[in-house]
Amino acid sequence: MRKFVAALAAAAAVTLYPFAAGAQTYPERTITVVVPFAAGGPTDTVTRLIAEAMSKDLGQQVIVENVGGAGGTLG
Repeated sequence: MRKFVAALAAAAAVTLYPFAAGAQTYPERTITVVVPFAAGGPTDTVTRLIAEAMSKDLGQQVIVENVGGAGGTLG
C-alpha cells in the first residue's frame, strides 16, 4: 500500500510540474525603510546598521529615509 501511495504521489508531482508557477526574484526594486525620527539619533544609527546587513543578505539596495515630526506620526 505504501508503494502504491508513493508511486501515485510521484506521478502527480511529475504530471503537475509543468503547470507550476515560476518564482519571481524578490525584491525587484530598492527597499525603503522609513524611520519616524530625525536623522543622527540612536534609532537612525541602528536602522542604518540593519539596512546595511539587509542589503548584503538580499542583494538589493536598502535606503533609510528619516521622516521626523509630529511625534513620529508622519513616519
